[in-house]
Amino acid sequence: MKKVVLISGVSSGFGKQIANLLSENGHIVYGTVRKDILSPGNVNVLKMDLMDHVSIKRAVDTVLEKEGKIDVLINNAGMHTGGPIENAPIEHIKLQMDTNLLGMIQLTKAVLPAMRKQGGGLIINFSSIGGLMGLPFQGFYSASKFAIEGISEALRMEVKQFNIKVILINPGDFHTSNSANRRNFLAPTGTDDPYGSQFSKTLAIIEKDESNGWAPEVLAKKMVKIINCRNPRQKYIISSFEQKLAVVLKYILPGPLFAKILQDHYGIK
Repeated sequence: MKKVVLISGVSSGFGKQIANLLSENGHIVYGTVRKDILSPGNVNVLKMDLMDHVSIKRAVDTVLEKEGKIDVLINNAGMHTGGPIENAPIEHIKLQMDTNLLGMIQLTKAVLPAMRKQGGGLIINFSSIGGLMGLPFQGFYSASKFAIEGISEALRMEVKQFNIKVILINPGDFHTSNSANRRNFLAPTGTDDPYGSQFSKTLAIIEKDESNGWAPEVLAKKMVKIINCRNPRQKYIISSFEQKLAVVLKYILPGPLFAKILQDHYGIK
């Protein structure tokens, strides 16, 4: 069945691949970008900034005026910061939380009245493996994704009466623009930085994991199946076997033992 889909952040990465594939599968897709770009394929591109409530309302109103409904909202847009928690500039912390969490909340709030009125809908929120375990030198990114986990679980119960479903997506490492984007928001370090040596070592491991990650097309194909599914699950961990195993171990092993495994992976002695 053809559905009207609104997805945030389609200029690159997951968003671009998901939007194009959903469009190719016959859905009516509206994708948001912060800057003007050419429309990818048959995707209807809307200019929207998650930091700007007016632009969020304008984007949602545009879809509703043209289509009369929004069947699926995919909260994909986000950003990455990196570095020691102690060194993180407050403006980076605020940008991380405002984009990944508050922006997502504002967009969801703007769509919910229409979904309630139409008698149902599907909201898909992008969390991360980093939303299930704190990742070293990505503390505020993990914090934003932990928050998305919690608010999604709460929202799921609140909107059940309106036949609105809420799904969490937890990607592992994928070969997207994450590494390059994070480089724009690294905490400052220097020769006298007590975290500098360990940070450089761990960052190299993080970026190697990402460069060796799956292609975003893998996740996009999974998203098409989820949207077409009559009874989707509440959570999808889309990652390698090793990363799925890490999630399981997080919940069954004693805390110090799991921490040792994670520290060893990231080269932390």
